[in-house]
Amino acid sequence: MTATTTQPPLPASAPPSAAPAVDRRARKAARRRQLTACGVLMTPFFALLVTVFLIPVGTAVYLSFYSDDQPGLGFGPERTVFVGLRSYGAVLTDPTFLGGLGTVALYCLIYIPLMVVGALALALLLDSGAVKLRAWAQLGLFLPHAVPGIIAALIWLYLYTPGISPVIDLFARADITIDLLGVHTVIPSIVNIALWSNLGYNMVVFYAALQAVPREVIEASVVDGAGPVRTALQVKTPLVRASIVMVAMFTLIWALQLFTEPMLLSQSSPMINSRFSPSMYIYDAAFTRNNYGLAAAASVVLLLCTIALSYGVTRWTSRADAQEVR
Repeated sequence: MTATTTQPPLPASAPPSAAPAVDRRARKAARRRQLTACGVLMTPFFALLVTVFLIPVGTAVYLSFYSDDQPGLGFGPERTVFVGLRSYGAVLTDPTFLGGLGTVALYCLIYIPLMVVGALALALLLDSGAVKLRAWAQLGLFLPHAVPGIIAALIWLYLYTPGISPVIDLFARADITIDLLGVHTVIPSIVNIALWSNLGYNMVVFYAALQAVPREVIEASVVDGAGPVRTALQVKTPLVRASIVMVAMFTLIWALQLFTEPMLLSQSSPMINSRFSPSMYIYDAAFTRNNYGLAAAASVVLLLCTIALSYGVTRWTSRADAQEVR
């Protein structure tokens, strides 16, 4: 027996066309209540978005069109003048900023594949059940992510610095001379710090996605004769593709903001200057050279690069998904 919803009785004098009008009013009232609930729930998000993103971005764009100028051969009072796109031209023609973009591009080419593949491999290994004491393994892999980035950089700075590093001393006893902060090793050393800090976090993301994979699908692949490696690569990995794209995109965004690790390592390596990465260039322009217009322009350029690359990744994955559906 099923329950049925009954409409309230209409007045005896009401025409037959009044029933649809009552239904429309009821639907409009329900729609208003739904929109009100959505507005109440979304208000904190939009308030936070405006406060911590839109206002700072708008301020940076505004500052990028102005610069401090001293008339009278530099002896007059300083004043803020409108310079248009001059700061953008200075940023885009500055070889140190362009070199920083190249450094970050090389860093991304090394770091992002290692991060995604390494985290996914660890998650697949844990999900396969081949690792005993799985909870302790997850805790051990995730624990470095709980260490603040500055502390992690200081730990590895100690391990990279000759004279105090036990790692370098161990290599020296084996007659192996290694400079972990040299011209060819400084970027791999920074990649190592980032991997140590973030590999466990992304592994947890992948592991959670793998737990949502239907067990029936895995059992069917085993019945069909697929081994553990084939099941992991051809069954589980395609089913967590959305998580792979998400981790890759967020890793790209974080990598473009490279700052903490090279800033601290610059104290011990001449290979890292004050404009090693775009973020360090922005910091140097704002707080060393006191050129806030130049720093704001560089920030906007970095933001546009980040948005363009993120959009490119999203479009590429959407196109790949559409081709698979066809």
